[in-house]
Amino acid sequence: MSALDLNGVQRAHVIAPHPDDEAIGAFGLITTLRRRGAIVDVTLVTDGGASHPNSRAWPRARLTAARHAETRRVLRRAGVRRQDLRFLGYADGELGFAGAATEARLARDIARRPRPDLIITPSFNDNHADHRAVARAVARAWPASIKRLPYLVWPRLVPHRPRPRGRQIRLPLGNRAAMKRAALRLYRTQTGGIDDDPNGFLLERDLLVRFGRPVERFGNRP
Repeated sequence: MSALDLNGVQRAHVIAPHPDDEAIGAFGLITTLRRRGAIVDVTLVTDGGASHPNSRAWPRARLTAARHAETRRVLRRAGVRRQDLRFLGYADGELGFAGAATEARLARDIARRPRPDLIITPSFNDNHADHRAVARAVARAWPASIKRLPYLVWPRLVPHRPRPRGRQIRLPLGNRAAMKRAALRLYRTQTGGIDDDPNGFLLERDLLVRFGRPVERFGNRP
């Protein structure tokens, strides 16, 4: 396990498959980079509108708007400037099955931001198909010479791959751990704020504990 070296990073780009993945995977890292004066671009790939498909009170348009607002509030706490946040609007839950042409288009969309010194990307080992599709697109977006830090949200179960690939890199959060836990609770649509879809997604207490641990871990290979 290695400590994280951020020397020389002036611009980073965080790519998140869904609204909340950026906070789960890298809230502490984003905050650290901003405190060091680095610009942090954040790209939210999907609209987040598939988490509660059976809710009558929260049709997709309303849910998408709410999740975007939640992301803005979370990233404001992390110090990300409003002009550095983008929502690409790909369909939540469909990206992992959309095929190579869509992934190529996504790679072009991601690369439209200025070239970063550091890329924070989903891991190829993630169990969610959307996350793996985003990881593939990110791999195509910029030259492999740019440093990458993959993060893992949903571990693969078969085969069991509980970590991002490569050497493990850790970032102790210190007082930022409490900030991260508070930020995760701002995603109210994902933490119990929608109560008319019993099959909808819920960040339950055990997940909030796991995602809010006082150390963020990354790999050194996509």
